[in-house]
Amino acid sequence: MISRVADHCFWFGRYVERAEATARMLSATGSLALDAELPPAQVWRPVIVVSGEEDEFRARVAEGSDDHPAWGDGEIVQRFMVWDETNGVSLARSIMGARSNARSIREVLSLEAWEAINELHLWSSPEVERAGFTPARGSDEAQTQWAQHREGFYQQVRRSTQLALGLLRSTMLHDEPLDFIWLGVLLERVSQTARMLDVHHHAFTNLTPNQEIIETALWLSLLRALSGSEAYMKRSAGRISSDAVARFLISESAFPRSIAYCVHSAYERLCDIRPPEKHDLPGGISLERLRVLDSWVAARSKEPLVGRSVHELLTHVVDEVHAICGTLGTELLGAG
Repeated sequence: MISRVADHCFWFGRYVERAEATARMLSATGSLALDAELPPAQVWRPVIVVSGEEDEFRARVAEGSDDHPAWGDGEIVQRFMVWDETNGVSLARSIMGARSNARSIREVLSLEAWEAINELHLWSSPEVERAGFTPARGSDEAQTQWAQHREGFYQQVRRSTQLALGLLRSTMLHDEPLDFIWLGVLLERVSQTARMLDVHHHAFTNLTPNQEIIETALWLSLLRALSGSEAYMKRSAGRISSDAVARFLISESAFPRSIAYCVHSAYERLCDIRPPEKHDLPGGISLERLRVLDSWVAARSKEPLVGRSVHELLTHVVDEVHAICGTLGTELLGAG
């Protein structure tokens, strides 16, 4: 398999997962804004922080200020995270990125998977308008849903991306192209889970005392943003605490969005692509780093989680995943 095709497969997986994660996060945050008695900035600013676009938002939208009302304006934050084409992780950019990479590997994708992602792209059909922070404008149907039924808009994105991911698994040969796609999905998912848990765990554990109801609503919102509320309830018998939620999202080996599950699954995928015993093949550095990270995360499941250690653990995971993606690009994907 040539490196150009592998690179498009990898990034196709990352962009599809990123679009799905962004839609889920915005949907859960919109519900939280209605249910929790919190200052608007405390609800909406974490969305920008998790996306990694805090500096960009501050410079272009919040006029260089940390006290600008835009940080707590749900409409501004959502437009920035959905339509802003200069925001590299907006929904519009992620959907365009997924479709562009899919078109480049049309010969290895199944017809059904291609149709699913192409239909999502046509539905969101970005037509750029040069105004303010460069929003894109979707199709009339998408714009109507965005204006009148925001939750329905996010649900449409989630269903379309989930359909594409499901079709990949059920209609493609389980060989190298799918391995590279799913490796991209899993590494993007690790990063999303770690970033969201890090930002929210820090904010939630610094609430003032006697705010148990608000804290419970916040943790439930985080679980919903990671599609984990039902799975968590089954594991915890309905008891919610910061340590239990953090432990679940970090170490639960049976939950497909936990850090432990995704890192281990990514390692197994890379082993399928580049078997450990074949020392003459490229990809050895990436494989070893992923093996070490997998062992390190597994070892942390036996240790207590307390305040600062959660942040350090999640920061290490995000940094390592970023580094592994970099070495993958150099060794296997023809980047650099």
